[in-house]
Amino acid sequence: MSDLTAGSTISNARLLAIPRLLRALRPHQWVKNLLVFVPIIMAHRLFDQQGLRRAFLGFVVFCLLASAGYIINDLLDASFDRQHPTKRTRMFASGLLPASLGWAIVPFLYIAAAGLAWRIGPAFSAYCALYVLLTMLYSLILKRKVVIDVLVLASLYMIRILAGGVAADVEVSTWLLGFAMFLFLSLALLKRYVDLEIAADAGATAAFGRGYLVEERDLLRAIGIPSGLLAVLVFALYLASDQVVRLYHSPRLLWLACPLLLFWIAHMWFLAARGKLHDDPIVAAAKDPASYVVGVLIALVAFAAV
Repeated sequence: MSDLTAGSTISNARLLAIPRLLRALRPHQWVKNLLVFVPIIMAHRLFDQQGLRRAFLGFVVFCLLASAGYIINDLLDASFDRQHPTKRTRMFASGLLPASLGWAIVPFLYIAAAGLAWRIGPAFSAYCALYVLLTMLYSLILKRKVVIDVLVLASLYMIRILAGGVAADVEVSTWLLGFAMFLFLSLALLKRYVDLEIAADAGATAAFGRGYLVEERDLLRAIGIPSGLLAVLVFALYLASDQVVRLYHSPRLLWLACPLLLFWIAHMWFLAARGKLHDDPIVAAAKDPASYVVGVLIALVAFAAV
Protein backbone atom coordinates (compact mmCIF):
# COMPACT_ATOMS: atom_id res chain seq x y z
CA MET A 1 0.00 0.00 0.00
CA SER A 2 2.85 2.35 0.88
CA ASP A 3 4.43 1.62 -2.52
CA LEU A 4 1.18 2.64 -4.24
CA THR A 5 1.03 5.85 -2.21
CA ALA A 6 4.66 6.67 -3.02
CA GLY A 7 4.08 5.94 -6.70
CA SER A 8 1.01 8.17 -6.73
CA THR A 9 2.95 10.99 -5.04
CA ILE A 10 5.76 10.78 -7.61
CA SER A 11 3.23 10.75 -10.47
CA ASN A 12 1.44 13.81 -9.08
CA ALA A 13 4.74 15.62 -8.65
CA ARG A 14 5.63 14.96 -12.29
CA LEU A 15 2.23 16.20 -13.45
CA LEU A 16 2.66 19.41 -11.42
CA ALA A 17 6.14 19.91 -12.86
CA ILE A 18 4.80 20.17 -16.44
CA PRO A 19 2.71 23.38 -16.00
CA ARG A 20 5.42 24.81 -13.76
CA LEU A 21 8.03 24.17 -16.42
CA LEU A 22 5.79 25.81 -19.02
CA ARG A 23 5.57 28.87 -16.76
CA ALA A 24 9.36 28.92 -16.43
CA LEU A 25 9.61 29.02 -20.23
CA ARG A 26 7.60 32.29 -20.08
CA PRO A 27 5.44 31.74 -23.18
CA HIS A 28 3.76 35.12 -22.54
CA GLN A 29 7.10 36.71 -23.48
CA TRP A 30 7.05 35.10 -26.92
CA VAL A 31 4.98 38.04 -28.17
CA LYS A 32 8.31 39.88 -28.57
CA ASN A 33 9.40 37.34 -31.17
CA LEU A 34 6.62 38.49 -33.50
CA LEU A 35 9.18 41.12 -34.49
CA VAL A 36 10.63 38.60 -36.95
CA PHE A 37 7.53 39.19 -39.09
CA VAL A 38 8.04 42.97 -39.24
CA PRO A 39 10.36 43.00 -42.31
CA ILE A 40 8.05 40.88 -44.47
CA ILE A 41 5.05 42.98 -43.40
CA MET A 42 6.81 46.26 -44.09
CA ALA A 43 7.90 44.98 -47.52
CA HIS A 44 4.23 44.18 -48.36
CA ARG A 45 5.05 40.52 -49.00
CA LEU A 46 2.36 38.91 -46.87
CA PHE A 47 1.36 36.65 -49.76
CA ASP A 48 4.89 35.28 -50.11
CA GLN A 49 4.20 31.80 -48.73
CA GLN A 50 7.81 30.68 -48.65
CA GLY A 51 8.87 33.88 -46.91
CA LEU A 52 6.08 33.52 -44.35
CA ARG A 53 6.99 29.87 -43.66
CA ARG A 54 10.63 30.80 -43.09
CA ALA A 55 9.63 33.75 -40.90
CA PHE A 56 7.38 31.47 -38.85
CA LEU A 57 10.23 29.01 -38.44
CA GLY A 58 12.39 31.93 -37.31
CA PHE A 59 9.71 32.87 -34.79
CA VAL A 60 9.83 29.34 -33.33
CA VAL A 61 13.63 29.50 -33.13
CA PHE A 62 13.57 32.76 -31.18
CA CYS A 63 10.89 31.39 -28.85
CA LEU A 64 13.22 28.50 -28.00
CA LEU A 65 16.23 30.78 -27.60
CA ALA A 66 14.31 33.29 -25.50
CA SER A 67 12.96 30.61 -23.17
CA ALA A 68 16.46 29.19 -22.67
CA GLY A 69 17.71 32.70 -21.89
CA TYR A 70 14.88 33.33 -19.42
CA ILE A 71 15.61 30.10 -17.57
CA ILE A 72 19.32 30.92 -17.29
CA ASN A 73 18.52 34.45 -16.13
CA ASP A 74 16.02 33.18 -13.55
CA LEU A 75 18.49 30.62 -12.21
CA LEU A 76 21.23 33.23 -11.86
CA ASP A 77 18.82 35.80 -10.42
CA ALA A 78 17.05 33.46 -7.97
CA SER A 79 18.56 35.05 -4.84
CA PHE A 80 17.58 38.56 -5.98
CA ASP A 81 14.13 37.45 -7.14
CA ARG A 82 13.36 36.07 -3.67
CA GLN A 83 13.60 39.63 -2.36
CA HIS A 84 11.40 41.05 -5.14
CA PRO A 85 7.68 41.57 -4.34
CA THR A 86 6.50 39.95 -7.60
CA LYS A 87 9.45 37.99 -9.02
CA ARG A 88 9.70 35.86 -5.88
CA THR A 89 6.84 33.75 -7.26
CA ARG A 90 8.95 32.64 -10.23
CA MET A 91 9.42 28.89 -10.44
CA PHE A 92 13.09 28.66 -9.47
CA ALA A 93 13.13 31.54 -6.97
CA SER A 94 10.14 30.07 -5.13
CA GLY A 95 11.57 26.55 -5.16
CA LEU A 96 8.60 25.12 -7.09
CA LEU A 97 11.10 23.80 -9.63
CA PRO A 98 14.60 22.53 -8.79
CA ALA A 99 17.53 24.39 -10.30
CA SER A 100 18.87 21.09 -11.64
CA LEU A 101 15.82 20.74 -13.90
CA GLY A 102 16.39 24.23 -15.27
CA TRP A 103 20.04 23.57 -16.11
CA ALA A 104 19.04 20.24 -17.69
CA ILE A 105 16.38 21.68 -20.02
CA VAL A 106 18.47 24.59 -21.36
CA PRO A 107 20.78 22.49 -23.62
CA PHE A 108 17.75 20.80 -25.23
CA LEU A 109 16.22 24.20 -26.05
CA TYR A 110 19.47 25.43 -27.60
CA ILE A 111 20.00 22.23 -29.62
CA ALA A 112 16.43 22.35 -30.98
CA ALA A 113 16.85 26.04 -31.87
CA ALA A 114 20.20 25.41 -33.58
CA GLY A 115 18.74 22.62 -35.72
CA LEU A 116 15.82 24.75 -36.89
CA ALA A 117 18.00 27.85 -37.42
CA TRP A 118 20.37 25.93 -39.68
CA ARG A 119 17.42 24.91 -41.85
CA ILE A 120 16.82 28.62 -42.53
CA GLY A 121 20.45 29.31 -43.35
CA PRO A 122 23.89 30.31 -42.02
CA ALA A 123 23.16 34.06 -41.99
CA PHE A 124 20.07 33.54 -39.83
CA SER A 125 22.08 31.17 -37.61
CA ALA A 126 24.71 33.89 -37.18
CA TYR A 127 22.09 36.33 -35.87
CA CYS A 128 20.85 33.62 -33.51
CA ALA A 129 24.40 33.04 -32.25
CA LEU A 130 24.78 36.79 -31.65
CA TYR A 131 21.46 36.80 -29.78
CA VAL A 132 22.61 33.92 -27.55
CA LEU A 133 25.97 35.59 -26.90
CA LEU A 134 24.32 38.87 -25.88
CA THR A 135 21.74 37.15 -23.65
CA MET A 136 24.54 35.19 -21.94
CA LEU A 137 26.62 38.32 -21.38
CA TYR A 138 23.49 40.14 -20.19
CA SER A 139 22.61 37.43 -17.66
CA LEU A 140 26.17 37.10 -16.36
CA ILE A 141 27.46 40.68 -16.38
CA LEU A 142 25.73 43.37 -18.41
CA LYS A 143 22.36 43.48 -16.61
CA ARG A 144 24.13 45.17 -13.69
CA LYS A 145 25.84 47.79 -15.88
CA VAL A 146 24.00 51.11 -15.98
CA VAL A 147 22.95 52.24 -19.50
CA ILE A 148 24.76 49.30 -21.13
CA ASP A 149 21.96 46.99 -19.99
CA VAL A 150 19.22 48.97 -21.75
CA LEU A 151 21.32 49.24 -24.92
CA VAL A 152 21.68 45.45 -24.90
CA LEU A 153 17.92 44.98 -24.39
CA ALA A 154 17.21 47.32 -27.32
CA SER A 155 19.78 45.43 -29.43
CA LEU A 156 18.06 42.10 -28.72
CA TYR A 157 14.84 43.50 -30.19
CA MET A 158 16.69 44.74 -33.27
CA ILE A 159 18.40 41.38 -33.78
CA ARG A 160 14.95 39.79 -34.04
CA ILE A 161 14.04 42.23 -36.81
CA LEU A 162 17.31 41.71 -38.71
CA ALA A 163 16.99 37.94 -38.39
CA GLY A 164 13.41 38.14 -39.63
CA GLY A 165 14.62 39.99 -42.71
CA VAL A 166 17.19 37.27 -43.43
CA ALA A 167 14.61 34.50 -42.86
CA ALA A 168 12.10 36.06 -45.26
CA ASP A 169 14.82 37.22 -47.70
CA VAL A 170 13.77 40.85 -47.22
CA GLU A 171 16.17 43.77 -46.96
CA VAL A 172 15.70 45.65 -43.68
CA SER A 173 15.78 49.39 -44.36
CA THR A 174 17.89 51.80 -42.33
CA TRP A 175 14.66 53.69 -41.59
CA LEU A 176 13.21 50.66 -39.84
CA LEU A 177 16.42 50.12 -37.90
CA GLY A 178 16.52 53.76 -36.78
CA PHE A 179 12.88 53.69 -35.71
CA ALA A 180 13.34 50.39 -33.86
CA MET A 181 16.52 51.53 -32.11
CA PHE A 182 14.92 54.59 -30.50
CA LEU A 183 11.58 52.93 -29.79
CA PHE A 184 13.05 49.89 -28.07
CA LEU A 185 15.57 51.99 -26.18
CA SER A 186 12.60 53.93 -24.81
CA LEU A 187 10.85 50.70 -23.83
CA ALA A 188 14.02 49.30 -22.22
CA LEU A 189 14.36 52.48 -20.15
CA LEU A 190 10.67 52.20 -19.28
CA LYS A 191 11.30 48.66 -18.03
CA ARG A 192 14.04 49.92 -15.71
CA TYR A 193 11.85 52.81 -14.59
CA VAL A 194 9.18 50.30 -13.57
CA ASP A 195 11.80 48.23 -11.74
CA LEU A 196 12.76 51.29 -9.71
CA GLU A 197 9.12 52.11 -8.95
CA ILE A 198 8.63 48.59 -7.60
CA ALA A 199 11.85 48.85 -5.59
CA ALA A 200 10.74 52.19 -4.11
CA ASP A 201 7.36 50.74 -3.11
CA ALA A 202 9.18 47.88 -1.38
CA GLY A 203 11.33 50.36 0.57
CA ALA A 204 14.54 49.46 -1.25
CA THR A 205 17.15 52.00 -2.33
CA ALA A 206 18.11 50.27 -5.59
CA ALA A 207 16.60 47.99 -8.23
CA PHE A 208 16.80 44.32 -7.27
CA GLY A 209 19.86 42.80 -8.94
CA ARG A 210 20.41 45.80 -11.21
CA GLY A 211 22.75 48.79 -11.12
CA TYR A 212 20.18 51.60 -10.79
CA LEU A 213 19.31 53.62 -7.68
CA VAL A 214 15.74 54.57 -6.83
CA GLU A 215 16.72 58.24 -6.88
CA GLU A 216 17.62 57.89 -10.57
CA ARG A 217 14.02 57.33 -11.70
CA ASP A 218 13.63 60.88 -13.01
CA LEU A 219 16.86 60.55 -15.00
CA LEU A 220 15.62 57.38 -16.69
CA ARG A 221 12.34 59.07 -17.55
CA ALA A 222 14.20 62.12 -18.89
CA ILE A 223 16.08 59.86 -21.33
CA GLY A 224 13.31 57.37 -22.07
CA ILE A 225 10.53 59.70 -23.19
CA PRO A 226 12.71 61.66 -25.68
CA SER A 227 13.96 58.34 -27.08
CA GLY A 228 10.38 57.39 -27.89
CA LEU A 229 9.77 60.78 -29.48
CA LEU A 230 12.90 60.36 -31.60
CA ALA A 231 11.43 57.10 -32.93
CA VAL A 232 8.38 59.03 -34.13
CA LEU A 233 10.67 61.66 -35.69
CA VAL A 234 12.51 58.93 -37.63
CA PHE A 235 9.14 57.61 -38.81
CA ALA A 236 8.12 61.12 -39.92
CA LEU A 237 11.38 61.53 -41.88
CA TYR A 238 10.78 58.12 -43.45
CA LEU A 239 7.42 59.39 -44.76
CA ALA A 240 9.30 61.93 -46.88
CA SER A 241 11.56 59.28 -48.45
CA ASP A 242 11.37 57.79 -51.93
CA GLN A 243 10.82 54.35 -50.43
CA VAL A 244 7.36 55.35 -49.16
CA VAL A 245 6.34 56.59 -52.59
CA ARG A 246 7.27 53.20 -54.08
CA LEU A 247 5.34 51.21 -51.48
CA TYR A 248 2.21 53.35 -50.98
CA HIS A 249 -0.27 54.98 -53.37
CA SER A 250 -1.43 57.53 -50.76
CA PRO A 251 1.63 58.05 -48.53
CA ARG A 252 0.27 61.25 -46.97
CA LEU A 253 -2.31 59.19 -45.10
CA LEU A 254 0.56 57.63 -43.15
CA TRP A 255 1.05 60.91 -41.31
CA LEU A 256 -2.02 59.93 -39.29
CA ALA A 257 0.12 57.23 -37.69
CA CYS A 258 2.38 59.85 -36.08
CA PRO A 259 -0.13 61.15 -33.48
CA LEU A 260 -1.16 57.55 -32.79
CA LEU A 261 2.45 56.60 -32.05
CA LEU A 262 2.93 59.70 -29.92
CA PHE A 263 -0.21 58.83 -27.95
CA TRP A 264 0.93 55.24 -27.37
CA ILE A 265 4.39 56.19 -26.14
CA ALA A 266 2.93 58.82 -23.78
CA HIS A 267 0.25 56.34 -22.67
CA MET A 268 2.83 53.72 -21.65
CA TRP A 269 4.90 56.21 -19.68
CA PHE A 270 1.79 57.58 -17.98
CA LEU A 271 0.84 54.02 -16.95
CA ALA A 272 4.30 53.59 -15.43
CA ALA A 273 4.21 56.96 -13.64
CA ARG A 274 0.83 56.07 -12.12
CA GLY A 275 2.09 52.70 -10.91
CA LYS A 276 -0.14 50.73 -13.30
CA LEU A 277 2.65 49.03 -15.23
CA HIS A 278 3.99 45.97 -13.43
CA ASP A 279 5.42 43.91 -16.27
CA ASP A 280 7.73 44.10 -19.25
CA PRO A 281 6.35 46.96 -21.43
CA ILE A 282 5.93 44.75 -24.53
CA VAL A 283 4.08 42.10 -22.53
CA ALA A 284 2.04 44.79 -20.76
CA ALA A 285 1.09 46.28 -24.13
CA ALA A 286 -0.18 42.85 -25.23
CA LYS A 287 -2.66 43.01 -22.32
CA ASP A 288 -3.54 46.69 -22.71
CA PRO A 289 -6.83 47.54 -24.53
CA ALA A 290 -5.58 50.99 -25.56
CA SER A 291 -2.55 49.43 -27.24
CA TYR A 292 -4.82 47.20 -29.31
CA VAL A 293 -6.93 50.18 -30.36
CA VAL A 294 -3.80 52.09 -31.44
CA GLY A 295 -2.48 49.03 -33.28
CA VAL A 296 -5.73 48.51 -35.17
CA LEU A 297 -5.93 52.20 -36.12
CA ILE A 298 -2.34 52.21 -37.42
CA ALA A 299 -3.07 49.05 -39.41
CA LEU A 300 -6.17 50.71 -40.94
CA VAL A 301 -4.16 53.81 -41.82
CA ALA A 302 -1.48 51.68 -43.50
CA PHE A 303 -4.12 49.67 -45.38
CA ALA A 304 -5.80 52.86 -46.60
CA ALA A 305 -2.45 54.24 -47.76
CA VAL A 306 -1.49 51.17 -49.81
